[in-house]
Amino acid sequence: MNPALTNFGDRMSRLTGVRAIMKDIIETLRSGKGQEFINLSAGNPVILPEVEQLWRECTQQLLSSPEYGEVVCRYGSSQGYKPFIDVIVEDFNSRYGLNLSDRNILVTPGSQSIYFYAANAFGGYNSQGNLKNIVLPLSPDYTGYGGVSLIPEAVCAYQPTLDIDENSHRFKYRPDFNQLSINEDTGCVIFSRPCNPSGNILTSEEVQKIADLASPYDVPVFVDSAYSPPFPALNFTDMDPVFADNIIHCISLSKAGLPGERLGVAIGNEDVIRVLEAFQTNACIHSPRYGQAIAARAIGSGALSDISVEVIRPYYRQKFTILEATLNDAMSKDLPWFLHRGEGAIFAWIWFKDLPITDLELYQELKKVGIIVVPGNSFFPGLQQEWSHKNQCIRISLTATDEEIMEGMKLLAEVVEMVYRKAMLAV
Repeated sequence: MNPALTNFGDRMSRLTGVRAIMKDIIETLRSGKGQEFINLSAGNPVILPEVEQLWRECTQQLLSSPEYGEVVCRYGSSQGYKPFIDVIVEDFNSRYGLNLSDRNILVTPGSQSIYFYAANAFGGYNSQGNLKNIVLPLSPDYTGYGGVSLIPEAVCAYQPTLDIDENSHRFKYRPDFNQLSINEDTGCVIFSRPCNPSGNILTSEEVQKIADLASPYDVPVFVDSAYSPPFPALNFTDMDPVFADNIIHCISLSKAGLPGERLGVAIGNEDVIRVLEAFQTNACIHSPRYGQAIAARAIGSGALSDISVEVIRPYYRQKFTILEATLNDAMSKDLPWFLHRGEGAIFAWIWFKDLPITDLELYQELKKVGIIVVPGNSFFPGLQQEWSHKNQCIRISLTATDEEIMEGMKLLAEVVEMVYRKAMLAV
């Protein structure tokens, strides 16, 4: 059967960004013909024993409570499960000195759904036929933003400035406020903090400046805080969430051990929350309640924030330290390689300046020696201008074992040196 697709159907039936390259990765792993691969591509969090045990205990509490039938056997409010909403309100009010009520909260099936609702509620063509842009203020950013809009031309990203330390082989992205435009044609703004893929953390001042630029036009700013404090708290440098009337703080419990439950929370202005809730009602009625019920216990007891700081964050920070030290030892000091400063998340991001081949070609070369990484070009959705940097980066997952990370970085160094040396000899 070959049913005809609408424009939206055609758009949504295509794989975008990393999802497209993951198909090749899966095929490579399946057809390895005996070859062992070090898989440094995974975005799935590691199942840490302490985290799994927390969710087991919360599940047991739910199973033995009279609440179980109400949670699992009945429909609920489109806004979310009230005990979970109440816990979020109490936690954020006490932790950050806010004055939230339940009207400031929407629970969604994963935070990705928040950006889909937002992109299509506020971005795209309005009733006058004018295009309202979905602005990504700093590129690269989460590859999933490339697929959230039903109107692909609405996604608009901006090239950053680069702080480069030649001596240490480190760099950092910063938003270029001389170029960033937020105006009457902007529908909403979206960015991740900490950032997938680079681990970059925009400063509080940078976030506030973006919010201030958006405020005169009543433009909501969605801060994707999937790696942010208070849970999973995957920030390796000090940071706090930034709150303002037009900022929608979006959290996820995926990296806090519940990716299978698809649990996201939007926190912010009640007018914006009301629009997103209506969108969700039409799309899927409400988010699953089981994950909300066990999360209410983990957050309300303080156990989730504690385990985030004491277990989850140190685990991944140590992984980054191992990767960084191995790269420092293995990579030639004469080659123009630059590791993005490790400020958070569960990935490392490496830029090879003036790389003689593309990132996709480097990906293929690395597969030959048994390493799988993610080419970086998928992480620049909405960036229209030509920029060679887009094809010079790779993303490395910190979910592998210590030994795999060390061996993978050594092999990476060998392949990269071979690529540069070949290009030099060909001149």
